[in-house]
Amino acid sequence: MNTVVLVLIDVVLVIGLSRLVGLAFRRIRQPLVIGEIVAGIMLGPSLLGWLTPTFSSVLFPPETIPYLNILSQVGLIFFMFLIGLELDPKYLKSQLEAAILTSHASILLPFSLGTLGSLIFYPLVSNGDVSFTAFALFLGAAMSITAFPVLARIITENNLQSTRLGTLALTCAAVDDVTAWCLLALSIAVAKHGTITAAIPTVILAIIYIALMFTVGRKFLSYLSRYYRRRGRLNQFMLAAIYIAVVVSAIITELIGIHLIFGAFLVGAVMPKDVGLTRELAEKTEDFVLTFLLPIFFAYSGLRTQIGLLNSPVLWLLCGLIVLIATAGKYIGAYSAARFCGIQHREASALGWLMNTRGLTELIVLNIGLSLHVISPLLFTMLVIMALVTTVMTSPLLEWTYPKHLIRQDVMEPEAEVKPTYKVLVPIANPRTQQGLIQLALAIAASPSSSTAIYPLNLLEADEDAFAATPSQVERKIVERKTHLHSLIDSLCPPPRRFVVRPIVQMASDVAQETTRIAEQERADLILMGWHRPTFSQNRLGGRVGQILTTSRVDVAVFVDQNLSQIEKLLVPYMPNIHNDLGLEIALRLLINHPKSQLTILRVASPHQPMTELTYEFELLMRQLPDVVRDRIQIPIIEADHPVQAVAEASYDVDLTIAGASREWGVERQTLGIYTDELVTECRSSLLITRKEHVTFHITDLVREFQRPQAQDADSTGASV
Repeated sequence: MNTVVLVLIDVVLVIGLSRLVGLAFRRIRQPLVIGEIVAGIMLGPSLLGWLTPTFSSVLFPPETIPYLNILSQVGLIFFMFLIGLELDPKYLKSQLEAAILTSHASILLPFSLGTLGSLIFYPLVSNGDVSFTAFALFLGAAMSITAFPVLARIITENNLQSTRLGTLALTCAAVDDVTAWCLLALSIAVAKHGTITAAIPTVILAIIYIALMFTVGRKFLSYLSRYYRRRGRLNQFMLAAIYIAVVVSAIITELIGIHLIFGAFLVGAVMPKDVGLTRELAEKTEDFVLTFLLPIFFAYSGLRTQIGLLNSPVLWLLCGLIVLIATAGKYIGAYSAARFCGIQHREASALGWLMNTRGLTELIVLNIGLSLHVISPLLFTMLVIMALVTTVMTSPLLEWTYPKHLIRQDVMEPEAEVKPTYKVLVPIANPRTQQGLIQLALAIAASPSSSTAIYPLNLLEADEDAFAATPSQVERKIVERKTHLHSLIDSLCPPPRRFVVRPIVQMASDVAQETTRIAEQERADLILMGWHRPTFSQNRLGGRVGQILTTSRVDVAVFVDQNLSQIEKLLVPYMPNIHNDLGLEIALRLLINHPKSQLTILRVASPHQPMTELTYEFELLMRQLPDVVRDRIQIPIIEADHPVQAVAEASYDVDLTIAGASREWGVERQTLGIYTDELVTECRSSLLITRKEHVTFHITDLVREFQRPQAQDADSTGASV
């Protein structure tokens, strides 16, 4: 087969598999990049070549490897440019003294342990063609790496960007990045020249070039920034000029004798951090780089990773020793320095685990070492395993050390003096289009006679775009969404009741799972959410709505809005069960909070089934209601062969129908937790579907609160007479 065609087939396979495996890893709360690295290893001799050597050799023959290498190198150049672009100087302004000490301690200790470990590893796993000095320097540098992009992603996904831990970790990672790349440049120079003395001219040239980039290069790029501000957009001429600068800078650093990735990184680092320019430049660059070119680099690395080389217990013990040295060096260095700076134990421990994030940056370093023959294929494989293990363990160890409920306590607004007795969590996908949902929540919970709280919840999905997921961009999005929510609440909520509304805006990798977690954490009494039609289903109670209905351990109500403008006529089709009881509770809350409302509790009898008697609790509740509320309730009984059709016909003349998730109304949980939605499609008014989790009845507390001011009014009237 033509080599070019074969390379294109390889590219299609690589991109498809990297997306699939990456998304699978996202489902288990791991960074997408880890799944993509694993996909690359799966295509290499470690899995595909081990299972089907013949097919692997046909798919990746030797003549395709140079093409994949060139594509991966181009991808690395522009990825390193993006890393430099993300390196915002403002990260270096927060807790700088503590960050410098912590970062350098987290580099010095693993670097020292790595160089000392070289005494063991050099005679056992080196290729013999490299000097001990170059080997030790490179191994120490490889142990010292922290992946700034992956760490930033973990911070935003855990909503740490506005906490002291998050800002300190970002500052440490930024300092670590600069220092580690300098160490790597020194290691490469020594590896190419054999000794430190012979590498001195290369180091001097590199320093001169860095100085020129931060003076002349920055001045040139500032002209482009001013041109951008005048034009208001990034045109093709500017983009071409920036890309030329990236490639030329990469060529210069390669000719100097360090590596082409440093030149690309420098251009990104000295680029003026104009918010509009960097955002537009990143958006135009990263989609193609991250989706097309970078997976090819992972596949190229996977073809060079041979786990089968670890063919004895001794080699696996050496691999475990490498993982231990890398993990302990980073953790102990960062933890000890943080404690010395006065940081508490929990935060210092979490910082130690965060600094162990290596990911893609480590893979870049290892490929450089393998290409320069500083490390052998066997050591390369061991270090790839180390990079994967240390990155995969970061998220679970962070959750164990610094659980999400503690993160929430660190960033949440102060609680009101009066503890609310009834809490409603309102997930909102778009504040601009879901005003009706917030209005209904206010109508249910904002009682003038009881302490209630409404939590509008706006979860931002973790963006796959690297630049859009940086902490600064995420914080900008959160501020924008909070502004929209506050303006919407100010327009809907009367000033005396505004204290009951506490918006929550944060990042989430799994919206349904995070919603249920926050509901339990805040001890909400009700999740009130809107419906949406899933992409691959017609069921209105499917998708995320169905996930929350199925998995939540908090009562849930799903609002199907049909342009609800007033809440004067309420309909509750009722048969005794806990889900209909929740619907009745919500209806009575609306009735008590809105004196003009009328409630119809519709009982439907079937010719084939006798009418179920009302429960004692229902009768007792009706007797306890004040006359002013009970007089606005009607309880008619109708007979119908099809209860759902009867309810649908009755809904023509009402504003809101409230029905429990039960078989009688065609809303029933089936196999695999999927709910049917017959009443949802048939109902002619706005509809609220309720699903009760706990056998509790909050309405009795509301009735007592309602009766108290009534009794006080009666006492005052009697006294005046």
